[in-house]
Amino acid sequence: MKPAATLAPIVYVVDDDEAVRSSLKLLLKSAGLTSLAHVSATDFLAAFDEDQPGCLVLDIRMPEMNGLELQDELNRRGAMIPVIFITGHGDVPMAVESMRRGALDFLQKPFRDEDLIDRVRIALALDKNNREQLGARDAIRCRLAALTPREMQVLQLLALGKSNKQMAGDLGVSQRTIEIHRAHLMHKVEATSVAQLVRMFLAADIGTSTY
Repeated sequence: MKPAATLAPIVYVVDDDEAVRSSLKLLLKSAGLTSLAHVSATDFLAAFDEDQPGCLVLDIRMPEMNGLELQDELNRRGAMIPVIFITGHGDVPMAVESMRRGALDFLQKPFRDEDLIDRVRIALALDKNNREQLGARDAIRCRLAALTPREMQVLQLLALGKSNKQMAGDLGVSQRTIEIHRAHLMHKVEATSVAQLVRMFLAADIGTSTY
């Protein structure tokens, strides 16, 4: 499979109404956007690939599994795909609840074509940004995985703002040893400054351990 960064985004449309699916696909195509339509939540889940960039335009009221239940399942899987709900007037309280659970937005029927396209473009931009950040974090984590336990201890102390002298005292080694560990850290993590090194460590969000 291609890396996610090279895949064109897809707008998934999930609605049990064939007329709605067809009109949304035509609208998205007219805006130059690629879409795939699914008749049900289960149909969508069977085809869903978390590595595929995109967003989800989702009806709330559907038989078997409704939109909120699909959203819950995606949350359970840790899927990052942004969700835009389309709702009828009576579904607004449910739509508000969907946003509390992490949906990006909702549109009440009938809505303007321009409003949907605007929200879809926002969702795709958000998904792209999220995936770039996740990719960068994964790359940093790979570099951090190459550190020795002692180097990781030094990095954790650096993140706490400790000086070479303080770190030497905490770890029971010489300041020269700390300087060597710092140099190795900079090289392995590919950081150009201590400040960048600490930012990368914090961005990796791997937590800290006692030393």
